[in-house]
Amino acid sequence: MLRSARHAKILEIISHKEIETQKELCAELNRLNYVVTQATISRDIRDLHLFKVAGIEKKYRYAYINDGESEISPKMKNLFRECVLVIRAAQNLVVVKTLTGNGANAGAVVDKLNYAEIVGSVAGDDTLLIVCEDNIGAETVVAKINDFIK
Repeated sequence: MLRSARHAKILEIISHKEIETQKELCAELNRLNYVVTQATISRDIRDLHLFKVAGIEKKYRYAYINDGESEISPKMKNLFRECVLVIRAAQNLVVVKTLTGNGANAGAVVDKLNYAEIVGSVAGDDTLLIVCEDNIGAETVVAKINDFIK
């Protein structure tokens, strides 16, 4: 089976149905005659840059934002605005606290902002750590991100 066809089917499934776990996604694909294992689904989730957001029927569900775009879409900006809880400078670092499971999503948005003051960033489950050249750069990044989410 072609990986691209399977990826297209995964995106179709998660756009119409709340899928919370890899096991659920695997079962749904197998039901549709796509013979897959959990390991395959794990790779597909990574390749498609899927992430979890709060669900309506379930606690979490898989979601997707097309990161092939060079600009930040309104959907991506809204997700960022909704998931960020605190933005705080700590010397040359900026700590962005997010809702559980959204650290990487916040990191993807900040990477797309392409601020010159940012040297790099590391994302965890509910935290994004941004490294700046100096304390002034960190304060500038905090101000820029706050302006971005207004």
